[in-house]
Amino acid sequence: MATNNVVKKYTSRIIWSGILFGIGIAAFIDETVFHQLLHWHHFYDKSTKEIGLVSDGFFHAFSWFATIGGLFLFADLRRRQILQFKPWFGGIFLGIGMFQLYDGTIQHKLMRIHQIRYVENILMYDLIWNIIAVVLIILGLFLTVRSRNKAGG
Repeated sequence: MATNNVVKKYTSRIIWSGILFGIGIAAFIDETVFHQLLHWHHFYDKSTKEIGLVSDGFFHAFSWFATIGGLFLFADLRRRQILQFKPWFGGIFLGIGMFQLYDGTIQHKLMRIHQIRYVENILMYDLIWNIIAVVLIILGLFLTVRSRNKAGG
C-alpha cells in the first residue's frame, strides 16, 4: 500500500481520473436517454434533424474519449497501487455534476443550442436538472476535500 506522501502526490491525478470518467458517463447517459430513447433533443437543435443526428454522433464520441481517458488514468493509478476510491468517486460526482451544470446553464440557456425538453413550461425541467447538478458537485467536493484532508494535504 502507498504511503501518505505518495497518496498526497497523486490525489489530483486520482480526482482527475474520476472527473473525466464522470464527464464521460454523464454525457453517455444524457445522449443515450435524452437524445436516443426519449427523443427530447439533439446536441445541436438549430438546424435540420440530420445535422442534429450528426452532432449527437460527435457528442457520443466525446463521451467515450472522456470515459476512456479517465479509465487510462485509473489503470495507471491501479498499476502503481495508489488508487484511492474516495477521491476517485468524489471526482466522478464532480465530473457528472460539472457536466450537467455546464449543459444546463451554458448550452441550454446561454448558447441555446438545445433545451432539455421542448415543452411550454421548461422551468421545472431546468430547476430539477440544475439542482441535481449542484447536489452532485457538493457531494463530489465533500468526498475530495475529505480525502485530501485525510491524506495530509
